[in-house]
Amino acid sequence: MSDDAITIEVDGKPVVARKGQMIIQATDAVGAYIPRFCYHEKLSIAANCRMCLVEVEKAPKPLPACATPVADGMKVFTRSPYAIAAQKATMEFLLINHPLDCPICDQGGECELQDLAMGYGRDVSRYTDKKRVVKDKNIGPLVSTDMTRCIHCTRCVRFGEEITGTPQLGTTERGENMKISTYIEQNVDHELSANIIDLCPVGALNNKPYRYSARAWEMTQRATVSAHDCVGSNMYAHVLRGRVKRIVPRENESINETWLSDRDRFSYEGIYSDDRLQKPMVKESGEWRELEWEDALTKAADALKGAAAEKLGILASPGITVEEAHLLANLADHLGTANIDHRLRRRDFSDQESDAPYPSLGCEIADVEQQDAILVAGSNIRREAPILAHRVRKAALAGGKISFVNSAAYEYFFDVHESIADGGLVSMLAGVAVAACGKAIPRSIENICDGVKADGTQKAIARSLKDADEALLLLGNVAARHRAAAAVRALAAAIAEATGAKLGTLSEGPNSAGASLAGVLPHRARGGAPRDNAGLHARDVLNEALDALVLVNVEPDTDITAIADATAKVAAQKFVIALTPYASESLLEAADLLLPVGTFAESSGTFINVAGTWQSFPGIANPVGEARPTWKVLRVIGNLVDAEGFDYVSSEDVLEEIRAQTVNIAVQADSGGKVAIGKPNGADAPADDIDIPIYSVDSVVRRATALQLTSEGRFANEGSDA
Repeated sequence: MSDDAITIEVDGKPVVARKGQMIIQATDAVGAYIPRFCYHEKLSIAANCRMCLVEVEKAPKPLPACATPVADGMKVFTRSPYAIAAQKATMEFLLINHPLDCPICDQGGECELQDLAMGYGRDVSRYTDKKRVVKDKNIGPLVSTDMTRCIHCTRCVRFGEEITGTPQLGTTERGENMKISTYIEQNVDHELSANIIDLCPVGALNNKPYRYSARAWEMTQRATVSAHDCVGSNMYAHVLRGRVKRIVPRENESINETWLSDRDRFSYEGIYSDDRLQKPMVKESGEWRELEWEDALTKAADALKGAAAEKLGILASPGITVEEAHLLANLADHLGTANIDHRLRRRDFSDQESDAPYPSLGCEIADVEQQDAILVAGSNIRREAPILAHRVRKAALAGGKISFVNSAAYEYFFDVHESIADGGLVSMLAGVAVAACGKAIPRSIENICDGVKADGTQKAIARSLKDADEALLLLGNVAARHRAAAAVRALAAAIAEATGAKLGTLSEGPNSAGASLAGVLPHRARGGAPRDNAGLHARDVLNEALDALVLVNVEPDTDITAIADATAKVAAQKFVIALTPYASESLLEAADLLLPVGTFAESSGTFINVAGTWQSFPGIANPVGEARPTWKVLRVIGNLVDAEGFDYVSSEDVLEEIRAQTVNIAVQADSGGKVAIGKPNGADAPADDIDIPIYSVDSVVRRATALQLTSEGRFANEGSDA
């Protein structure tokens, strides 16, 4: 038994607890439930609901279990008549002003107040006076309010203050007049803000897009995985008659804890956009017409068989599943082309041979918050990966030194150790590299660092990484899209090696790692093996005159930023086949054949997150129109072009094959390259950085109405916060 272990007695049974624990923590650990409203394991202790009152031997009155520390030999009674009477009295008090409108409340059927009222409430209220009525506030497009139901547990307030660092909700007045509200209307729009819906133990805060659309007991709960960033947050989809009605978090301490980003929570609206492609369509003489699947697949196969291998290109979204990526790479191999890529927003391919086999965080997601020092470079991390940004904030609150190097100043909502945001990314990182390496400048960055002198801030950043027992350097999406990305990576690798820090990357989409391992790359085959004859990368593919171009879940105008005028470049190709959920304007303009495929909700598959975790998920919703899972469409096309091995019965069969072929593939320790990188020569202009708005990252998110109504969505769509 450790020195901080003590023994207490709970309802006559001995329980081992730790010094400093509260009673409720000790009882939760052994499954002895105590009712509560304000207590939450991820928040500070408020002790303002008093529902967790228990009897403690020799105590003169009932004590709140959430705020009473354990003591050796303490005897606690959670179910004694004395404790039960105290809990029932508290429940009666909480229900005095509650409207008791369960039949019309969205929280009905899954309400903590409702559940505890069944166990601790009276069947008839003794309160006969008028009840309090609180005017509802419009706090934004994501969360609806019914504040008359509020019991002042303050979970929502503490969440903003402690978890996000954005005290957007607060309390005013006291006693019966106390209210929880925003100081500014429509102000609750932090990228994690909607977690207050899950935290609210009553029906005061609810999912606004879902409001009045279904009841909890009508829906089926199905486990799935986030499809919008490299974290792969775990989620539950609540489905009614085959249609997704809402998304809620699924607890996984190693990935997303109990939280979910607003992007993951509300993106499901985009599944049912008005521009969903209902049937296959072909363009003939400039006019679109519908056709049957058999005819559409035959046209696709004929176009692929008729294209010369060197005149065939394939571009895929980093949001395709591992299974889809595997089939796509197999199809490309059969057709004899290596012109295949998923890096649609990358602009610098000069040092791609030095890429790691797959992008990696460099540590486990949960380990991020344990770092003593972190340098985030080229990343608007709160927009790119909100859950990881939360982990970084936790590291800062624990005393870690968090520094940023970006071409623009972003908000972080915690005390930053050092921040540089006044120049090009290469020049700023070069100063940090000079400070970190001293006179031992690696050959790979000699040219870049020639004549560079480190200033005080750059020296402080390098020192923080060197002095830390655990340090991490994170390169974000902005760095990957930089016009001199090779120089950025080489500098980062040199800094990491000189300081002993781990080097990690935040990759595009939910499955860049899976697409890389599957060989959806022009220079790498499956498992990261170099190709004998490298093909054309994403930018060069579109600069060629192709016989056929295949787009998989790609909208040229928004998903391809590696090249200017992408839609026109796509339209210039001889025959363009698009596997897409949507009939977007750019695809209607540029494509010749549209094949309707499902979104992440309508197909089973697997994503590999940035920590290298493989996460499989089932199809959770019925397909819209005649949409088919992408892997099934690719399988049939493979059959029609006489490709070998395309006899899969299920996506699990595909997964089994790709896992066997990529087992034990390790991330190389040094991904900085050995070739000397030259100065960027004008490619380091801050204005050239590509920072994709948080609610514009993929086709589903762009069509989620509620997300587009947030301040971030309005800014992206209108160019202002107005």
